[in-house]
Amino acid sequence: MSKAPRPSALSAEPTYAGAPTARELRAQAVQRLQVGLFGLALMLLLVGLANIIMDHARQNETAAGAAIAVSSASSASGGSTDPLADIGVVPSPDADPAAHRPTSRTAPTR
Repeated sequence: MSKAPRPSALSAEPTYAGAPTARELRAQAVQRLQVGLFGLALMLLLVGLANIIMDHARQNETAAGAAIAVSSASSASGGSTDPLADIGVVPSPDADPAAHRPTSRTAPTR
């Protein structure tokens, strides 16, 4: 048969040999201070990172807004609808072909 556990082993509270010493209390206070300062530093870093991300997003948004305004202004003023022609990779279909032809040289007379 099994023996029933002793009542003192069932208690949820830890039993101390005595009251915590001043050294133990100081160690607990230092540990709490370290954890608090670490948490504060971590929050400061996270807020700084979020600020950097928001600044970059704001700069990209204004740059994109300016690019959209320029492209919409060029398309409103009769710009081509070909994006490759807009950036200069291929000739524009609206361009005058005679304007880009080289002038013919006259043959020297003999």
